[in-house]
Amino acid sequence: MQAMLLKNSTTALELSEVPIPTPNSEQVLIKITACAVCRTDLHILDGELSAPKLPLIPGHQIVGRIVQLGSNVTTFKIGDRIGVGWLGFTCGCCEFCNIGKENLCDQAQYTGYNLDGGFAEYCVANANKCFLLPESFSDIQVAPLLCAGSIGFRAYKKISNAKKIGIYGFGSAAHILLQVALFQHKEIYAFTRDGDQLAQEFAIKLGATWAGASSQMPPDLLDAAIIFAPIGELIPRALSVVKKGGIVVCGGIHMSEIPAFSYDLLWGERVLCSVANLTHQDGIDFLELAPQVPISTQITTYSLPETNVALQDLKSGNFNGAAVIVLE
Repeated sequence: MQAMLLKNSTTALELSEVPIPTPNSEQVLIKITACAVCRTDLHILDGELSAPKLPLIPGHQIVGRIVQLGSNVTTFKIGDRIGVGWLGFTCGCCEFCNIGKENLCDQAQYTGYNLDGGFAEYCVANANKCFLLPESFSDIQVAPLLCAGSIGFRAYKKISNAKKIGIYGFGSAAHILLQVALFQHKEIYAFTRDGDQLAQEFAIKLGATWAGASSQMPPDLLDAAIIFAPIGELIPRALSVVKKGGIVVCGGIHMSEIPAFSYDLLWGERVLCSVANLTHQDGIDFLELAPQVPISTQITTYSLPETNVALQDLKSGNFNGAAVIVLE
């Protein structure tokens, strides 16, 4: 099969011929139709997540159909359309798995990082980490829901009582989460890169109450904020726009160094927290909610050989919404 391969510490993937993988007893073999691009893929290629298996096929927002079942798999059948996300394996027996926090599993393995992912024609995945997908979404529309949407949803659950919500970094996760928030009668304040007028207009078009640069103050103090951009200096900025008792959630897997900031930004029982990965139940809950909204993802498509272009366009902010690699 063809696959985009990270062979060494290079920051570019190579289109390569590799064997089609064989599923073990707990896995399924998937013929991939689409795989959305995530900022985590950039963090891997840029060396900011420093321990990927090599060589590696990245990509962890995978949509496809099952073409082979492992001998112990009974939850799916051949031909099922399924999705695969970032959390690819958990041990099921550590202290975190035992209390329903498998996202913190000490032995976790991640799709497109420790396990080969979806920038390829086929992949294998552990059946207990796969999702049946809502039929109301096309392959390219549902792919970004498997990480950008699901991780955004986990961050959003941390601020469930907030009415006025700031979002820093208006990319794939943010444009999905905004639709969920509006469905639940919240107000969204979108913070973008300085001078990114197109992203601000995109946020307003989707229904944001206000959009501006991340260096600006919004017209009102907010109840909470979520930071998707991997920029540490946004933490004190976000703390400065939430009222006392407000929550700031760091929604990414990597962030640059956080600068020192005055204690008065945190004082007043403000809360600063992160989200890590997501549980399988998070994904199930989000995929049940998504058709009710219904979520409409804005997509820019690329072919498999164009994966490096998609990654560079993501880094440069050359599109709104999400990028999806299409394989058929």
